[in-house]
Amino acid sequence: MRVMVTGGAGFIGSAFVHRLAIRTDLTALTVLDKLTYAGNLANLADFADDPRYRFVHGDINDVDLVDQLAKDADCIVNFAAESHVDRSIEAADAFVTTDVHGVFTLLEAARRHSISRFVQVSTDEVYGDVVTGSSREGDALRPRSPYAASKAGGDLLALAYHTTHGVPVIVTRGSNTYGPRQYPEKVIPLFITNAIDGELLPLYGDGQQVRDWLHVDDHCAGVEAVLVQGSPGETYNIAGGASLTNLELTHQLLRLTDRPVSLVRHVTDRLAHDRRYSLDASKLMSLGWAPRVSLEDGLVSTVAWYQDNEDWWRPIKSGAFRDYYRRQYADRLAGGRAPQ
Repeated sequence: MRVMVTGGAGFIGSAFVHRLAIRTDLTALTVLDKLTYAGNLANLADFADDPRYRFVHGDINDVDLVDQLAKDADCIVNFAAESHVDRSIEAADAFVTTDVHGVFTLLEAARRHSISRFVQVSTDEVYGDVVTGSSREGDALRPRSPYAASKAGGDLLALAYHTTHGVPVIVTRGSNTYGPRQYPEKVIPLFITNAIDGELLPLYGDGQQVRDWLHVDDHCAGVEAVLVQGSPGETYNIAGGASLTNLELTHQLLRLTDRPVSLVRHVTDRLAHDRRYSLDASKLMSLGWAPRVSLEDGLVSTVAWYQDNEDWWRPIKSGAFRDYYRRQYADRLAGGRAPQ
């Protein structure tokens, strides 16, 4: 099996590369990554001496490069995406470019070279706010942020290429994912690293937004199950089955880092902030997949990883991230309120 993984230097993509590398039927593994702010070659350092592995620094919108790499692949798994909602609210153009047009470029290459499997990795956010129940794969898409809309666009384009051109596309939609090596703009690594340093934790609104949490290892196991066993033209939800409000999550992280609740600041909410996400993953479970990492164990191990790997995240938080953080949170924190 020759696999091309796009976005493989990022958080979930690199975890998937680690998972693929233990497969005995893997004969070639090509990682294509643009190395934007969230890509990190340190995430792939373990594979430097693996003869099956090669890293290519490039953009999924580079038609010639993608075409050249697709010729030598049996499967494409697309993790490449702009993925942070707050950044999409600030400037949506990069999201449309990568999450829609980039998918188009990959699909065209897959069509030309008769790729045997094309997995488009997506998100539960395409379903929009879920007041009650859980989203199923056939539910209407109601994205409410530029990020979610761009991902929905990529999903629909991929599925259309299956219907129109017979490209063997499979779409996955995962819950909020957490674990080691996650860029610290996302809530769990941001709050863990802020807590370690005794800094304030900017909690949006009242903190009652509900999210389902999925450990990165379980997410990658779900993508692998779909790659090997999924049916082309189908969509599969990947859910952790562990829902918490953001406030409950924050309290758990403070407990695990032994920091006081006084570090919490309720700040101005995100625009169009979805109140609740929930996925029904029974379709994927029918393939034999199930989440293995409990949220309790996953948070313990994730906090421990950030405590033990400051050399990974401190350079990030002391670099360009600082400017983003100040722009995003300085005014909010100044006007925020402590817990009552």
